[in-house]
Amino acid sequence: MQDNATEVTAAGIARLAGVGRAAVSNWRRRHADFPKPVGGTETSPSFALAEVETWLRDQGKLAEVPLRERVWQQLSGHPEGPVTALTHAGCVLLLIHDRPTVWLDASAGSDARLAAMLPGVLEEVLAPRFGAAAAVNTSDAVNSPGAVNTSPSVSPRAALHTPLGPELLPSVPLLRGAAELAAELGARQAFEFLLGRHLDANPRQYTLTPADLAGLMADLAGPARTVLDPACGTGALLRAVTARADQELYAQDSAPDLAALTALRLALHTRAHVHAATGDTLRADAHPELRADAVLCHPPFNERNWGHDELAYDPRWEYGFPARTESELAWVQHALARLKDGGTAVLLMPPAAASRRSGRRIRADLLRRGALRAVVALPVGAAPPYNIPLHLWVLRRPEKAPAQPEVLLADTGQFATEGRGGPDWRAVREAVLDAWRAFDRAGTLQERPGLARSLPVIDLLDDDVDLAPARHLPPATAADGAEALTAVRERLGETLRLTTDLTPPPADTAQPARWPLTTVGELARGGALVMRTGGNGGHARVPVLTDHDVIAGTAPSGTLPESDEEAVLVEPGDVVVPVLGGGSMARVIDDASGGAALGRSLVLLRPDPTALDPWFLAGFLRGTANNRQASSYASTATRLDVRRLQLPRLPLDEQRRYGARFRALDEFERALRHAGRLGNQLVRGMYDGLTDGTVAPD
Repeated sequence: MQDNATEVTAAGIARLAGVGRAAVSNWRRRHADFPKPVGGTETSPSFALAEVETWLRDQGKLAEVPLRERVWQQLSGHPEGPVTALTHAGCVLLLIHDRPTVWLDASAGSDARLAAMLPGVLEEVLAPRFGAAAAVNTSDAVNSPGAVNTSPSVSPRAALHTPLGPELLPSVPLLRGAAELAAELGARQAFEFLLGRHLDANPRQYTLTPADLAGLMADLAGPARTVLDPACGTGALLRAVTARADQELYAQDSAPDLAALTALRLALHTRAHVHAATGDTLRADAHPELRADAVLCHPPFNERNWGHDELAYDPRWEYGFPARTESELAWVQHALARLKDGGTAVLLMPPAAASRRSGRRIRADLLRRGALRAVVALPVGAAPPYNIPLHLWVLRRPEKAPAQPEVLLADTGQFATEGRGGPDWRAVREAVLDAWRAFDRAGTLQERPGLARSLPVIDLLDDDVDLAPARHLPPATAADGAEALTAVRERLGETLRLTTDLTPPPADTAQPARWPLTTVGELARGGALVMRTGGNGGHARVPVLTDHDVIAGTAPSGTLPESDEEAVLVEPGDVVVPVLGGGSMARVIDDASGGAALGRSLVLLRPDPTALDPWFLAGFLRGTANNRQASSYASTATRLDVRRLQLPRLPLDEQRRYGARFRALDEFERALRHAGRLGNQLVRGMYDGLTDGTVAPD
């Protein structure tokens, strides 16, 4: 059933039709029958989804709105906002997941009947999964899903309450659509898709913990029956915990929307009992009596208003009262206070927490009493903020003070990558877990130069108590450094010789050609090529080709928000074009990059090999004048409308002649880039070697 009240923005219309926003603006100017705005603002109007769908279909620009897109537009245009809509959809998807026959019976009648029946049947599902607090709430409006917590210091509340019939009535079209999507994907996958799209549409509202990092933190904590995340966000850390029998997951967040969505996400992901609450954890702890096997936490960084004035005599500060500027050390002690003896906590920390003078006394006491077991420096790009090498702190609530405690220090900065897709997570994971498990078994670790070592606590208890791993790790051996520089120099020489061989011959002068031209849009309509846009979610372990990879000529390095949305996979011979940034670039996919997922801000062109040569297509798309006439300009960005890019109509044999020349230019460009990277590596290595004494000046 289509909801006539659902509204869609110009960006949503562009997504429906697979075009850029500039195309939508052109349609509004050129077509008098284009649907009129029904809401929004003058600069950002919204349109009725049903009218837009009809117009696109009449214009031949859309055969049918995909189910996923229709449900997403219903959710994003919900009159009570997307968070309320997503919460309602999550409740129904959990009902479908746990009791599908009950849903079928309730949804068989009218919308009014469904809205009236849902509170009762939802209560029967939510109460067993979340406890009695999920019962119907008829009096406290602030506890309804999607409500905003305006008083963070009030007592904690249950994260999820069963919505009432009047609240659910505007959501009924969305709920029916979500049920259709669940029939296609499964209830859990449907919720992950909708949640992923919501998070991706609001990147500045949420600080996400990447799935690879969450998995590493869960593995460091080890198997656990009771697990707490006191700043749960979207639930990535608890979702990464290995499931086991009789497991109980505890979550709390100061944002009611995140706590509710996390509760639903975990309930759909696992059979564990979920205890989720809303409230400021430091001021209003929802689980004061809990003694968990493990605590996982990605706390907010650099908070000044964390409760310093109210909590001076709180019993959690066993290791010292944190300074106003040391909110992270308050979270560390909260985590330790919620552990049972011998339990493990893993926290993501800013690097400054390891060295700020205001926190040295607490760090010293954590070391003396054996509570802090490891500090691991992550590579740049591991988690937001991506320009800072964050740390992992591994803590254990001591059963008794160790006689001669040591602490593990590790630095995985060497596994950073040039792309924007994060570090080499496989290498990070193997290095960290191998060092931690060896240290955890023996209480000490033999030095691994440049990577890890364990130090006696007494060696760190100086005036600064600086725990930054890079300050204490031995460098790689001089022999290894010299050998590595020699190898880089040899590879640079080989690459420069190859670059010379690939230098294009002198260009012959020719008169400007006057070919008959066509556009990418015309070729797509005629079937000469298939056009696809990059996705907004995908399976976490599929490598993703990003716009940065295309521009830099590097291997797929990115990730997409984890969801079960079907990613667009590139194939050898495809041509990929970035649509943001204003540069003229196109890349032909080779065998090495084939099978990667197409990232955001990219358009894929898959030419019919009997009609178009891919190198001919990519070469003409890179023309500067061609890109200029197909681009639209905003105050802060340039966007390319790929459909408007032009190329000449030439016979296939002539296309291949041009294609061979374009391919040779591409090989020359790649060789130049590789030489530049090797040259930078050699220069950086020489500077490092000369300054640390491993390379002689003569």
